[in-house]
Amino acid sequence: MSVDLEYLAKRSVQRVANFKFHRDHGILARQVLGRLEKLHGKMSPSLRRQADDYAQEVFGDPVYAPWLRVYAAVSGTFREGWIPDNYYGAVVVPRLKHGYGEMSNLKTVTRLIFLDDAFPDLGYFANGLFYTKEHTPISDHEVRATLFGESNRIAFKLDRSGQGKGVFVIHYDSFDPQLIRLMGNGVFQAFIRQHEIFDIFARGPVATLRLTTVVEPGGRVSLRACFLRLGRAGETHIQTGSEVCIPVNPSTGELGPRGYLSDWTDVEEHPDTKMKFQHVTHPAFAACVAKALELHRKVPFVCCVGWDMTVDVDENVKVLEWNAQHNDIRFGEATQGPCFADLGWERLAWEVQPKVHRSGLS
Repeated sequence: MSVDLEYLAKRSVQRVANFKFHRDHGILARQVLGRLEKLHGKMSPSLRRQADDYAQEVFGDPVYAPWLRVYAAVSGTFREGWIPDNYYGAVVVPRLKHGYGEMSNLKTVTRLIFLDDAFPDLGYFANGLFYTKEHTPISDHEVRATLFGESNRIAFKLDRSGQGKGVFVIHYDSFDPQLIRLMGNGVFQAFIRQHEIFDIFARGPVATLRLTTVVEPGGRVSLRACFLRLGRAGETHIQTGSEVCIPVNPSTGELGPRGYLSDWTDVEEHPDTKMKFQHVTHPAFAACVAKALELHRKVPFVCCVGWDMTVDVDENVKVLEWNAQHNDIRFGEATQGPCFADLGWERLAWEVQPKVHRSGLS
């Protein structure tokens, strides 16, 4: 009997990667739970047991229990239908996206895919060349005039940037084509003057609405979760380590009464300006939802997408980026979930997949 050494080596590498993936998620989830228990007291043994039993019985592995415990601690109860964040990343993403979600990591192709002016792209840098937003190559001497035609500052986002990393605010006087070459491929975007309602919370970083949409089994696209991300005083853009997240009613656009800091401390007001979240409604919310659904219909082969949007001073919807790989579901699940209970994602763990060898399928 011949042994496929290459296949066995790949399987070994994959096992190590899976172990590290779930270990890291477990560490993070336990840290979050520890913080929540310091704030609100120890989780009851019965609630913890429900999370642990559900992980084993529904998903087939106790490694999915830590995030279920976090969801339960935030909600104060246990709800069937929750999807653990590491289950989403380890099972749902590879099984229902098959690499298509990686397209969202390439900032230079977004307008090619969607053909929509809601993306505030001004131009691109890719593989040694600068381009206009129509993807026409331009020389180094033309770049500054092309990018700074309407403002003296712009944003530059590197490919595969996320969580506030790989994002830079560049001013007209400090723009250097050679520095961009050292930084890498990415997109230049207009620096948006946000709607005045967001200024009551934070004037510097542009507030971002995260809308999570899914493709249902029958092909219909629907909204499943929604929250507002606010930055902090002195920052140029929102960063994961310091942001404030507030659940938003997906039907009305009204902010929830409580938001959460990056360490999951719950607050009723922005920590810098002391403005309360309750009774504030997101501007042009229906237009934001409509735009997210419209755009997702153009990439229906990606089962779940997180859209980062804002509304400018004239109430125009602006789509800052889309996240189609392992987009964040944990905040929505903990504060608004279960968000995906009717999609059958939990059954994916039990379906047998064919093994693929170099010679074909077996």
